[in-house]
Amino acid sequence: MKKGKKKFLFILSIIGPGLITVNAGNDAGGIATYATAGASYGYSMLWGLLLITFSLAVIQEMNARMAVVTGRGLSDLIREQYGVRISLFAMIILFAANFGVCIGDFAGIAASMELFGVSRYISVPIMALVILIIITKGSYKKTEKLFLAFTLVFFTYIITCFIVKPDWGFVLKQTVTPQIKFNQGFILTFIGMIGTTITPYMQFYLQSAVVDKGLTIAEYKYEKLDVYLGAIWGDLVSFFIIVCTAVTLYKAGITINSAQDAAMALKPLAGNYASILFGVGLFGASVLAIAIIPISTTFAICESLGFERGMDHTVKEAPVFYGIFAAMIILGAVIVLLPNESLVSIMLGTQQLAGILSPIILIFMVMLTNKKDLMGKYVNNKIQNIITWATVIFIVTLSVILFVSPLIKLILK
Repeated sequence: MKKGKKKFLFILSIIGPGLITVNAGNDAGGIATYATAGASYGYSMLWGLLLITFSLAVIQEMNARMAVVTGRGLSDLIREQYGVRISLFAMIILFAANFGVCIGDFAGIAASMELFGVSRYISVPIMALVILIIITKGSYKKTEKLFLAFTLVFFTYIITCFIVKPDWGFVLKQTVTPQIKFNQGFILTFIGMIGTTITPYMQFYLQSAVVDKGLTIAEYKYEKLDVYLGAIWGDLVSFFIIVCTAVTLYKAGITINSAQDAAMALKPLAGNYASILFGVGLFGASVLAIAIIPISTTFAICESLGFERGMDHTVKEAPVFYGIFAAMIILGAVIVLLPNESLVSIMLGTQQLAGILSPIILIFMVMLTNKKDLMGKYVNNKIQNIITWATVIFIVTLSVILFVSPLIKLILK
């Protein structure tokens, strides 16, 4: 009994990076994307989410495996294997995708608190200050526990979904029935859904978190469990958000542009409790993401450029790491507080940008995990390569259709 208890506690001590990474992907822009998918297209994208879950699990496992085998982060490996110029290119992609998402998450904090009558000019500065203090004053272990606590907030979406009472038989049938519409709106939303589920920042954060936690190949099987559970749990939350908005807003013919719109629209259709729960979920998700995304960005950039990094260092020991983090938090908060600034397009647009940029990062990953001199016997197997390359090809194909279809319509006219 004592041995079993010790092993269980040991496994719990390892679980964290995979679960936190995926849940941070369900941020304000992610919730807005999933809510828009459900409100605009009903259940027609659920099959895609099911496939994305398999891809996500395989990709996150690749990350964890690279981390425990090499003991280094993704940006460090890209620089070492492909040179400084390629590494700089990857960092520009990462920053471009992440800073916009950071702004969107501050918008999520503002929007969620405005649902409860709190002005953005109060909520945003306070939360920016709180996050700065938590990150600069805490160690990785303490901060990880706080992040894990925030993942509990996603239960609000599951509860909300059961409140609206969907026809589960029909939902499950739609989940296994592939549907696709070749119009710009559908494809953009689909790419956005991929972009918020398999994001560039996730790959850098997970690998850095595993390295920062000091996990080795001996703990690999437990960390693999962590990433698989994370992928299932994260996309299960996404599934409930889509179902919730499909059974209410899509059925009522109500279109939305943000997660805040979804929360407000649910009130007359599903009751006050559903609206409150959706708003609470939006706040918690935004706070988690606004801490994780800048950390992953700064860790990757500092790792790539050779600066000291990591939350176990003090501000004096890692000034560049904390400086970039603080700059992203402060600038993101300031932009959200600009008067008359419409943030809806930023929130959705950054998810679509992340979706389009994801294949570039995934190509680096699949090439690295197939290097025998780097990974030894832990290189990818055929199934892992097939799933990863299929994901890359699928995203690229959708992106090409997105840009080519308007030109075809123009020619036909």
